[in-house]
Amino acid sequence: MKTINATSPDDHALAIRTHPYLLVDYYKDNCPGCRMLELSLQRFAATPHAPEVVLLKVRMETVGAEFFRALGLRQTPTLSLFVDGAEVARMAGFRTPAQIATAVAAHIHTLEA
Repeated sequence: MKTINATSPDDHALAIRTHPYLLVDYYKDNCPGCRMLELSLQRFAATPHAPEVVLLKVRMETVGAEFFRALGLRQTPTLSLFVDGAEVARMAGFRTPAQIATAVAAHIHTLEA
C-alpha cells in the first residue's frame, strides 16, 4: 500500500481525484486512538487487500481544524474510503486490521473478500 500525505485541502482534493481506491486517515498528533490505528494500518498494508489502495494521511495540525469540521469529521481517528472520487465508507474511531480489510473488500469489487 502506497502512503502519501496531504499538507493542504488542495492536496486532499487532488488525491481523491487521482487515486481510484483511496483510504484517508484523518488524524491528529495527540490522539492515542490515532497511534493505535496507525498500527492497524501497518498490519492492513500486509494483507492481500492493500496493494490496490493508496493511503492518504491527513494531519489536523497541518491542514487545520476548520477543514476537518467542513468535512463533517467529529472525531479522530476517522478513516474514509473513496472509490473513483466518491466516499463510500466512513469509519470513526479505532479499527482493527480485519475491520479495515472487510470495509475495503466490501467496496472495492476488484479485490477478493
